[in-house]
Amino acid sequence: MLEVWIARLGLEPRVDPYLRAAAAFGRMARSGVAVLNHCHNTQDPQALVAEAADVARAAADVGVRVAFAAPIFGHNPVTYGDPAPLLDALPERIRAQAAARGSALPSMAAQLDAAETVFAHASTHFLPQYGPVGPQWVDNATLAEIADRSARYGRRVHMHLLETQAQRQWADATYPSGLIAHLDTLGLLSPRLTVAHGTWLRRDECELLAERGVMVSVNTSSNLRLRSGIAPVADFVATGLRFGMGLDGMAFDDDEDALREVRMLWHLQRGFGTTDVLSAERLWQAVLDDGRAAILGHDGGGRVEPGAPADLLLLATDRIMADVLADRVSATELLLTRATQADVAGLWVAGRQVVAQGRCLSIDLPAIEAELITQARAVAGPLDSAAQDLLAEATRGYYRAGCHCDVANRKGVAE
Repeated sequence: MLEVWIARLGLEPRVDPYLRAAAAFGRMARSGVAVLNHCHNTQDPQALVAEAADVARAAADVGVRVAFAAPIFGHNPVTYGDPAPLLDALPERIRAQAAARGSALPSMAAQLDAAETVFAHASTHFLPQYGPVGPQWVDNATLAEIADRSARYGRRVHMHLLETQAQRQWADATYPSGLIAHLDTLGLLSPRLTVAHGTWLRRDECELLAERGVMVSVNTSSNLRLRSGIAPVADFVATGLRFGMGLDGMAFDDDEDALREVRMLWHLQRGFGTTDVLSAERLWQAVLDDGRAAILGHDGGGRVEPGAPADLLLLATDRIMADVLADRVSATELLLTRATQADVAGLWVAGRQVVAQGRCLSIDLPAIEAELITQARAVAGPLDSAAQDLLAEATRGYYRAGCHCDVANRKGVAE
């Protein structure tokens, strides 16, 4: 589950931020992604601006356009609500470590200041956004301030929202009148906002988000791998809520294969039996147009025609059509059955070719990946697997028992 996965993030060895970003962007470019949103998990909260500069350099070197969600978080750092039941369930030897989670974070005001510095480094390839990580991790005053700055400066906001069942339960307990309505009163809902996941959104909430012009990023593989659920795309379609496709760093096989992700989204959401939910046309609108608009606005991209931005993906069809009899099935149909990154013949971003025959042209991706492994092995310390297992089980027990919904005893309700 996501809540257990988050508790393990601190185990990741600290490596060169540039290499981390270049490897991720290179893999995505290799799978046909020209424009992407990067939700930055900083390895050193005090060094966000420096890490952002490394991410910007990696984006330019790879040649893709990257929206950088500058992270802002710190509320409820241990659990959604009072962490005492979780901490009480832990042995003393790991209790202090769990309680200290988030203690090294700068204040949210300082994080906002850092975000403003990051915005000053915007470029063609590096497009900063405000990144309040999620409503359960950001207090109301900060969310309202982000909404105000977004409106004043015309800047976009990217926020994870209702990804897990535990977050849904927390939201219902904390905001009986509705979390989405509450975010609306803060001024956060606007065409400048993209929310990731939305796995546990309800139909009426989809209607309000659609009315405000909000975009949803659907992360199918991530939601399946972390047992979060399946996004209610049928409600998105029915209410006119726009959505794009994301990977959230959790693609199957950890290979960032966006073409496989398209097929996963299609097969889970098209409808079953004789019920048609998601048409192929609406799928491609989400993948090629709406997702792009969440980063660049409606700039005429997502189509091949004179005057459109020169972001082009070239797919070879020899593999997917090798056993197909002429005129029996179209290549377009087979894209939604067979296409993977192995079929990427070329990728152009703003007229510049960045991938050819599955290889990144401007970076040595295999060398970068090898160096990352070398660095990780050099700095990785011993792992207390027993302690991690105890923390995971205690975390599951905390949410299973509904401790995150105990409003009467909560110390972590957003003020």
